[in-house]
Amino acid sequence: MRRIALKFGLIAVAGGILLATLGLGGASTARPTLVYGGSADPTYLDPALVSDGESFRVTAAIMEGLVYLKPGTTKVKPRLAIRWKTSGKGKIWTFWLRRGVKFHDGTPFNASAVCFNFNRWYNWKGPFQDASATFYYQAIYYGFKHNEVAGLGAPLYRSCSARGPYKVSIRLRRPSGTFFPSLVVSSFAMQSPKALKQYGADEGELRNGTFVVTGSYAFSHPTGTGPFKFKSWTVGQKVELVRNGDYWGNKAKIDRLIIRPIGTSTGRLQALQNGEVNAYDLAAPQDAATIRSNSKLKVITRPPFNVAYVTIHQGGNSPMNDIKVRQAVAYGLNKQAVVSQFYFGVGKVAKEFIPPSLPGWSDKVETYPYNPTKARQLLNSSSCHVPCKVDFWYPTGISRPYMPDPARNFQAFSASLEASGFQVTAHSAPWRPTYVAKVNEGSAGDLNLIGWSGDYGDPDNFVGTFFKSPNPQFNFQNPAIFNVLTRAANEANYAKRVKLYRQANILIMKYLPAVPYAHSLSLLGAEKRVHNLIAEPTGGTFFQYVTVG
Repeated sequence: MRRIALKFGLIAVAGGILLATLGLGGASTARPTLVYGGSADPTYLDPALVSDGESFRVTAAIMEGLVYLKPGTTKVKPRLAIRWKTSGKGKIWTFWLRRGVKFHDGTPFNASAVCFNFNRWYNWKGPFQDASATFYYQAIYYGFKHNEVAGLGAPLYRSCSARGPYKVSIRLRRPSGTFFPSLVVSSFAMQSPKALKQYGADEGELRNGTFVVTGSYAFSHPTGTGPFKFKSWTVGQKVELVRNGDYWGNKAKIDRLIIRPIGTSTGRLQALQNGEVNAYDLAAPQDAATIRSNSKLKVITRPPFNVAYVTIHQGGNSPMNDIKVRQAVAYGLNKQAVVSQFYFGVGKVAKEFIPPSLPGWSDKVETYPYNPTKARQLLNSSSCHVPCKVDFWYPTGISRPYMPDPARNFQAFSASLEASGFQVTAHSAPWRPTYVAKVNEGSAGDLNLIGWSGDYGDPDNFVGTFFKSPNPQFNFQNPAIFNVLTRAANEANYAKRVKLYRQANILIMKYLPAVPYAHSLSLLGAEKRVHNLIAEPTGGTFFQYVTVG
């Protein structure tokens, strides 16, 4: 999920001194280096095997899809495909490809490469069918050529055929309203077939129930067609990319892009103030005034396109199997207090999972204002009387656009749940590599804090991603919701799709597989000498046009 799972030789730069271990060395160049602060390391650098924003931040600079979102918007534009058409009642998509494009290893991008990538995803087996391995593929395409894991659906994808070197046809088993818009997701970027095979991209295993990549591709050899090429990744220190001088389009304006993992918003702010980074993501809302007060710094705003929520996990002997307990959780979470106290004016309380800007949002959903008295009444009429014991998980070492300070959110929610008749047992885990994997596989307690930044402008990317079919994260079984969302995803008529998504949102908030609580703006801090750094609504950062100086 896009969460939806980063040293310096002394060199004087405007704005400060870089630390000794970055190894920037040497004199400045006409195209300088941008040092950017992220909040964590990537999980892997194979975008097909991740669902987290920190990984996508890196891979989106290296790899490109057939289409992409116009920088700073949710409008689909041509990328490696220059045009397309659909036929066969929506089951055949034909793409005309850009000519003269090469992968970073010198091999050609063509129709054969496109089919290799699609068939790679479709033919995954064994551990690659685990939800923690191929989250996005399963969310969009439902299943594989040979499903080996319970709960997978009939695959949407049928085949890919090259119709000459620069024309390709993708055949689906049924019409889909989500296939085309989802092509902007980094998971479906084109990667070099040669590099994927040479460096063991499809080598992996499950360890203690969690998917682990064992080949070297996702650590040392990510290979795409993008404006930046991979140079190195030192976990806990930096990912370094270099300008692709052979890029087919507008070449990057900087020579090097270095992304550093700095786990706290305070640490990222200090790194900006000290000149250790030129810009950073996920600035704490309360730090905006501090940044603006410095004449050399500025704040960049990312539009809200996310949701923070509390997962409610059902199954086994969980008290959450009882709808009254789930309702008590919804009434027991003081959502307004959390948004007011910890979002500093950049958040609003969420009524449902999709942002109000998306079609399908409904003003007729059930709402659950904080009401500890009602929560206690529900518990005492349920199968889990007061005090109802629950395990509640939250992540450490991370901040997300939808959740700037997870620990504070957890503490406030834990207190309001305790006041509402729950007995909370706290658990925490580091975002990478543990927390997101546990959430995705459904082993992160009865409740957990998580969220989602949308990847494309369609309601299916929010509610469909989670509730279109059985999902281990929630272990939620509701055929009526599954049916409505599947119909919506397969419906080509826009008006009918919108009506179905409204119906689904009403059902979701009635049966409560989770409780959404916030939509928020996301902030970046930057030096004023950094120009054309574009904060994507979907949570990424567009580096291709950035300049420093």
